[in-house]
Amino acid sequence: MASDATSLAASTHLADAEPPIALGALDGRYRGAVADLVDHLSEPALNRARVHVEVEWLIHLTEREVVPGVRRLTAAEQDALRDVVRTFGTAEIEEMAATERVTQHDVKAVEYFLKKRLTDIAPADEDRGLAELIHFCCTSEDVNNLSYSVMVKGAVHEVWLPRATALVEKLATMASDLRDVPLLAHTHGQPATPTTMGKELAVLTWRLQRQLARIEDAEFLGKLNGATGTYGAHVAAVPGADWQELSREFVEHLGLTWNPLTTQIESHDWQAELYSDLARFNRVLHNMCTDVWTYISMGYFAQVRGQGTVGSSTMPHKVNPIRFENAEANLEVSNALFDVLAATLVQSRLQRDLTDSSMQRNIGSAFGHSLLAIDNAARGLDGLDAVPTAMEADLDANWEVLGEPIQSAMRALGAAGVPGMEEPYERLKELTRGRRIGREDLVAFVKSLGLPSDVEERLAAMTPATYVGLAPELVDHLR
Repeated sequence: MASDATSLAASTHLADAEPPIALGALDGRYRGAVADLVDHLSEPALNRARVHVEVEWLIHLTEREVVPGVRRLTAAEQDALRDVVRTFGTAEIEEMAATERVTQHDVKAVEYFLKKRLTDIAPADEDRGLAELIHFCCTSEDVNNLSYSVMVKGAVHEVWLPRATALVEKLATMASDLRDVPLLAHTHGQPATPTTMGKELAVLTWRLQRQLARIEDAEFLGKLNGATGTYGAHVAAVPGADWQELSREFVEHLGLTWNPLTTQIESHDWQAELYSDLARFNRVLHNMCTDVWTYISMGYFAQVRGQGTVGSSTMPHKVNPIRFENAEANLEVSNALFDVLAATLVQSRLQRDLTDSSMQRNIGSAFGHSLLAIDNAARGLDGLDAVPTAMEADLDANWEVLGEPIQSAMRALGAAGVPGMEEPYERLKELTRGRRIGREDLVAFVKSLGLPSDVEERLAAMTPATYVGLAPELVDHLR
């Protein structure tokens, strides 16, 4: 039996605390960074979206007089029904939860909830039949697939994309500001052909911009075609209606792309495509975080502005790059979720199984960890100042990187028939490999080559800091 010293058991259970304590970090310490997603990807948001779909389906059916003998709703009644969605809040959440405890079915609880509201909106005895058009000819997945599409579209376009775009724009501004600041490149961790800090940040920006463009163009699909995608109940109930056209009009009315061929479920391929693109954005952002972290460790960036953090609990000199480390961790969690969502949602046994129902309840967490990473990465970038002197010192300590332009110039001259330019690579390798050289060594070597005077003058004047090629101009490719 555990002693008091080894056990955390207590007479007071944290699970009994009011208000309830969040189990996960997104609803705990990080709530402020992800709160905007609650309007789109929480459980109450799902129920609100379901109410929205059911209301619009009822209006769609009555407006087009699909069912013979059923009147059209008045403009006031339509507006009152839409108000149920617009005013959906705490009281409605609690009411629906109470109903679901009885029905043991979430979509059925939505149906009963809305029937009560319709009775208040159209109370006349002759209108009692209108309630039968709520959830008319629908399977639960007809409502759920459309709800998730509307929710995810809202989360992407109203929350995630604006935050991600702002981060990428911040990085693009940094790339532009630092376009002319020379930087010693490192390939395989070894000193390599110089570049500029701006150009290197522009590479990451360009990659992120491409993924944003893909996400901006994402399709959000939806279907409404019954229990196995055949419109069986629809045709049986009202055989004269053009159900395919009614379905297409309705799905497009919700701002979605119509999927004409499904089983009971919408196939979720669009979700897999979107989540793969989001995960790819995350991975490029992860690459940015690790690169910037490395530049900080090399002294190329100083963390001086707006950090407001304790770097180390014992070493007062330290300012840790925690924003980038936090972003890395959350990007990895986000990608684990996006990857499993993309891999599993495209699978369903025969015409239906319920694995997608449980899996889709993790969409909010996947977006939340990505959004939290974006927030941390943006805050990390805000706290950086470039240190050109540190970059310059590394450049000045690595004159051997100029072996590349010298041997390339010699190759060009040799190809043009200039004598004495034989084996340029081998000659520069002998001079530079495995040893450090300085300006004097390099200039003396250049003057010993018998180069044409203009070439000799150009190469002798070159320094690691000026050997950046077209790096500054390449920044102009950013959108």
